Amino acid sequence: MTSIENGMRHALSLAAHGPAWGVNPQVGCVLVNDAGEIVAEGWHRGAGTAHAEVDALSKVVDATGLTAIVTLEPCNHTGRTGPCSVALLEAGVTRVVYAVSDPGADSSGGAQRLRDAGVVVESGVLKNEVEEFIRPWLTAARLSRPFVTVKWASSLDGRTAADDGTSQWITGTASRQHVHEQRAKADAIVVGTGTVLADNPSLTARGDGGELLEHQPIPVVVGERAIPAGSAIERHPAGSIITGTRDLNTILNALYQRDIRHVFVEGGPTVASAFIAAGYADEYLVYLAPVVIGGSKTATTDVGVATMADLGRLTITSVERLGEDILVRARPIGDR
Repeated sequence: MTSIENGMRHALSLAAHGPAWGVNPQVGCVLVNDAGEIVAEGWHRGAGTAHAEVDALSKVVDATGLTAIVTLEPCNHTGRTGPCSVALLEAGVTRVVYAVSDPGADSSGGAQRLRDAGVVVESGVLKNEVEEFIRPWLTAARLSRPFVTVKWASSLDGRTAADDGTSQWITGTASRQHVHEQRAKADAIVVGTGTVLADNPSLTARGDGGELLEHQPIPVVVGERAIPAGSAIERHPAGSIITGTRDLNTILNALYQRDIRHVFVEGGPTVASAFIAAGYADEYLVYLAPVVIGGSKTATTDVGVATMADLGRLTITSVERLGEDILVRARPIGDR
């Protein structure tokens, strides 16, 4: 493995320190000298804070002649902060290596700006690993809508409740805690009005001891029925969004305009099936408990598959043991 690849792996580990939620991606950067030694490092801590390159540059007195290794192409626009491409140029960096190109219409172009100014620019180092790491953000940027994770917990035979409607608890404590951790990585948690009316959920993300986690996804309720006054989501620390509609395209567009880039759908078979049927499911998280229930309460309803020729094939990306349960992660085959 080359020193550049080592540097990129370290930059990727730094990126993981940043928040997984929000309008900005997780990005890491290291500055190295001609000997390949890291002289400074940085990462992005969230919207409005210094980008990874600027964070790293702030830790050196003189960056002249250094190489910047960064997980994402340096940005080329002024938002809450200035362009990273300009910051690197002004600092005297002579070489920039990055993994993934910025797909943003406004923010891309940093690599060309650097090249035009005489900086040596290389791209694609550990591209696949970095793309996988920031897949939700990349998908949202490419499609101009939030990345959608569809989650359910079911028995081995695909049931989410007994025929009398009881459903607590199919999965064990390890799975339920894992769900809370996944909620905390998303910008919003989506349920249908049926779930709110039937279960009155709080839709918070909590730790092992029941404490609120640092980040709380905002609850989004899909459907046309009114939500009763005093519902638990009215007390949610992040507020809530009551859409008043079942039009998923309208909902996703509105959420994207509110800088929501990742939604976590766990609001019952009707809502989950609607996202799947509309082609919006970018990722599936399926928690399987070692029980058999039988009956009619299936995890999904009509998802638009009338015949085997209509099947939408998925690829399983991981299988994980959680106590006695199994978590299966899958996504549609092909890039999004």
